[in-house]
Amino acid sequence: MSTARERILEATAELLAGKDALAISTRAICDRANVGMPEIYRQFGDKQGLLAAVADVGFQRFLDNKRRNPLTADPVADLRTAWDSHVAFALRNPHLYRLMFTPTGDTKPQAIKEAQAMLLAAVERCREVGRLRTTPELAAQSILSANVGVCVMALSFPELYGGRDISGSVRDAVIGKVTGDEREDTRIGAATVLARSLLDTLTGTA
Repeated sequence: MSTARERILEATAELLAGKDALAISTRAICDRANVGMPEIYRQFGDKQGLLAAVADVGFQRFLDNKRRNPLTADPVADLRTAWDSHVAFALRNPHLYRLMFTPTGDTKPQAIKEAQAMLLAAVERCREVGRLRTTPELAAQSILSANVGVCVMALSFPELYGGRDISGSVRDAVIGKVTGDEREDTRIGAATVLARSLLDTLTGTA
């Protein structure tokens, strides 16, 4: 039998499938989980603590999905695969993704550290084969920042930034910059401009 804590987490995640966290009331969560209102405060302190716990559960799903990505002999190609799987997760779980990567309040999901560590390990593979231009830490921070930025823009303004060519352009620009595996792109469009602007910001060359 599931515990009250598990039921509350599951109920919140189910409600997040259809609406943003700010639109979900604690009453709706309690009704779905079949618990009294005090149980949320007993288990999580407040609603913000509950949302942070749900975000951590979301991160575990996110990381489990990452672990299923196949590893090949080309670590740079694997970085691109990891980027694409990140974007796919965001598009499948828009409200959960925002909760994970754009949290509000003082309580933040702690699993972001595990996500960064996983990416750092992937970048270290590039360094080991001589395909890294910068420190692993800066490379991992740049890639994750750009990846999240692309996803947030796609979710917030899908009509402007929802095209897959934008994600691919930014992906290749950022990963190419840190690994030296740059690909020439002669197209000058919204995706290319966004990629160059974001890359300049991340590398401090603006």
